[in-house]
Amino acid sequence: MLAEERLERIVQLVNEHGSISATELMDRLDASESTIRRDLTRLAQAGRLVKVHGGATAARRTVVASDQSVGEKHGLNLAEKTAIAIHAAQLVGPDDFVYIDAGSTTELLVEHLEETRATYMTNSIAHAHALLSKGCRVLVPAGELKQVTEALVGEQTVATLARYHFTLGFFGTNGATPDAGFTTPETGEALVKEVALRQTLRPYVLCDSSKFTMVSPVSFARFDDATVITDALPSNLAACENIVVAPGGHRF
Repeated sequence: MLAEERLERIVQLVNEHGSISATELMDRLDASESTIRRDLTRLAQAGRLVKVHGGATAARRTVVASDQSVGEKHGLNLAEKTAIAIHAAQLVGPDDFVYIDAGSTTELLVEHLEETRATYMTNSIAHAHALLSKGCRVLVPAGELKQVTEALVGEQTVATLARYHFTLGFFGTNGATPDAGFTTPETGEALVKEVALRQTLRPYVLCDSSKFTMVSPVSFARFDDATVITDALPSNLAACENIVVAPGGHRF
């Protein structure tokens, strides 16, 4: 059996049974203990299962098919999002050209920004007003204002963003897993995120740890396309080099 076939079979068995021992996998796949342990480590790092003592359990995953309004998101995981936002705000320098995505965590980022000499672009009207009240130079793209998330989306937004080159960018996400990448419920908003992230030299996704078990219908970037700033690091992602835990965070 080829290595990739074996990996897919392991995931299939774990998902079918909920959990499985390394010994059973060795018997079913006619593989050595070292091979199975190596495979489980690789799959755990990819977020496809959770490696436990003596075997593996299925990765918990929630599919989120619809978006929530800004008001609905605002109070969720507030302490975690605030810690992430405070850490992210400290990354902005006076000469940066910063893109800030619409979202509840990026809203907290704007609230905690102290660097007013940088130039900012955002597709969120609310963010733009908040930045303007701080005395910042603010740019907004053209486009259609989406009612649920209060974000500018559409062909005009994408065309505008494709003309710019950002030194730094902060993005929200509805889900973040190594296999599905960063995901969001709606195609139009996903395309805006994809283009803006691609135009950013140093992209950061602000992601509280609850998002590591969530997947939304549309991917806008691969998991390693950006640095993730989070409040806590799950053990199955401990080997990922693109995850930064904000001060005060932990592993679980």
